[in-house]
Amino acid sequence: MRAIGGSLMPDQETAAAMLPADRSLLIVDDDRPFLQRLSRAMEARGFAVTSADSVADGLSAVAANPPAFAVVDMRLGDGNGLDVISALKAARPDARGVILTGYGNIATAVTAVKLGAVDYLAKPADADEVFAALMALVRTTTELPENPMSADRVRWEHIQRIYELCGRNVSETARRLGMHRRTLQRILAKRAPR
Repeated sequence: MRAIGGSLMPDQETAAAMLPADRSLLIVDDDRPFLQRLSRAMEARGFAVTSADSVADGLSAVAANPPAFAVVDMRLGDGNGLDVISALKAARPDARGVILTGYGNIATAVTAVKLGAVDYLAKPADADEVFAALMALVRTTTELPENPMSADRVRWEHIQRIYELCGRNVSETARRLGMHRRTLQRILAKRAPR
């Protein structure tokens, strides 16, 4: 089994050999070029891929035939990808879902896992990372990270968590954080600090 641009890593070859008989995979992402590339790469890794570019199409695919695996973008044009993960886990509790997002933060990662996702990957994620997450090829370590979060990043994560807990209501979040609404909007519009 060969991947696009090279062979699979040994751990992936082992995992590919251990794929269950049901290799159905649903990929939901509104970035069509990314959706097509990831679909082809996952087919090359042995999955039977169904793709969708909206929450509505993803929910329809889950209702028609709940897949064994799913890779779902968190923010889609017509809603939240977590709705697809939640529906998948309700229809098929043994399904393994991974959330992708360009807006990574701790609060949404925790929510994704609570709703049944097995992992949460920040975009741009490549096919190897997605495959490893689906197969749970996650290395666990007790070593200190080489690059711990900066104080700015910790503050940003806290703001994002409160924002999610307030149902993404900017005014309520600003009130709870004791900051001006416009200041909060500027912070939310920026990329996460490193």
